[in-house]
Amino acid sequence: MATTEMADTRIGRRRDRDRGQTAIEFVGVTPLIILLLVALWQCALFGYTFILAGNAADVAARAGNGSQFRPTAACEQAGRKDLPSAWQGKAHFSCPAGSAERGLYKVKVDLVVPVLLPGVLDWGPTVTGEAASAKEG
Repeated sequence: MATTEMADTRIGRRRDRDRGQTAIEFVGVTPLIILLLVALWQCALFGYTFILAGNAADVAARAGNGSQFRPTAACEQAGRKDLPSAWQGKAHFSCPAGSAERGLYKVKVDLVVPVLLPGVLDWGPTVTGEAASAKEG
């Protein structure tokens, strides 16, 4: 019986010594988890901005190509139509006003990648989307 009691007291002392260790480890790892989530969110925003730029350029090229009067205005208006409001503010469209080069109506769209909060922090890198539409007729 003496050995059993002695073993129990050793285990009890070990438990007392480890008390709070999980809380300390959680507090230490939490900033790393938050940093990882922020990085993943920023990557998602970058990818979404890239998709928006490509789509806006494609839509703008088709609209500018199909417009006989004021193709530049039609190009930019069509490109901005589907952009979310957070991306519209600093969007830059390069729509040609004259005839198409080698039968193509080329459009270039520059969108600023938001940092963490779309519409609040817009000082990130710029993503460029380019598209062309073939002139018919």
